[in-house]
Amino acid sequence: MPFRPFGALRALLPERWARRHPVVPVVRLSGAIGAVSPLRAGLSLGACAPALERAFGMKGIRAVAIVINSPGGSAAQSHLIFHRIRALAAEAEVPVLAFVEDVAASGGYMIACAADEIFCDPASLVGSIGVVSAGFGFTGLIERLGVERRVHTAGKAKAMLDPFRPENPDDVARLKTIQADVQAMFTDLVRSRRPALTGDPDELFSGAVWTGRQGLALGLVDGHGDVRSILRARFGDTVRLPLIEQARGGLLARLLRRREPGAVGIAAIEGALATLDERAAFARYGL
Repeated sequence: MPFRPFGALRALLPERWARRHPVVPVVRLSGAIGAVSPLRAGLSLGACAPALERAFGMKGIRAVAIVINSPGGSAAQSHLIFHRIRALAAEAEVPVLAFVEDVAASGGYMIACAADEIFCDPASLVGSIGVVSAGFGFTGLIERLGVERRVHTAGKAKAMLDPFRPENPDDVARLKTIQADVQAMFTDLVRSRRPALTGDPDELFSGAVWTGRQGLALGLVDGHGDVRSILRARFGDTVRLPLIEQARGGLLARLLRRREPGAVGIAAIEGALATLDERAAFARYGL
């Protein structure tokens, strides 16, 4: 048997000296999902995967905590992040605890369901298990401006829901079919991860949002509390909570990386639009 001097020394130390501090890395996932622009990394698998892999790859961890503050967004990106968390948790063989701050709605709640337990504040907003597609119609505007829209496609559905043309009932029906399929997937995912749901399924899966207090009664969350208090209560006052954040370049660095003429102005406009879009997503929940 190999001799391990440090192990032998630890055995001679008082228990309070020899005991290692439990470690639970904390990953923060915040923002609209899939909102990517030159100035905003967005909450996507590509943006958050390095942080998740660093957290789950740390040695000797007791669990991984995911702090979520998201109004939702791309269903595909939400699903990809969900699956990556589950895969990493299985590889590391550690539990995952999710902590909702202001909101985990729609895709944000889908990501929360990747956790083995979900905690939130009583005033947090959770749920919104549904699918939404929104846009604008500009047909009257371009007519007043004297603009003629010219679209040429190969495939009758290629220009579906063109905002510069009158709404086509066939396009709407096709969109409804797509939404129903995504909704069925979302519902099945929540049912599989949250088997203790209570209440009327027609209400739970209606797209409605619930307060944290209502969510606890409905089985959407497991308890109330913040990341520090819950983890200290579970793993002791000496638990270490290293924060693992997404890598984000500074605003100036992002602008300077774009060297083509007018890039700074274009990037600034795109960033402003992305910010407005994200603010609109949060505003739907009064945030």
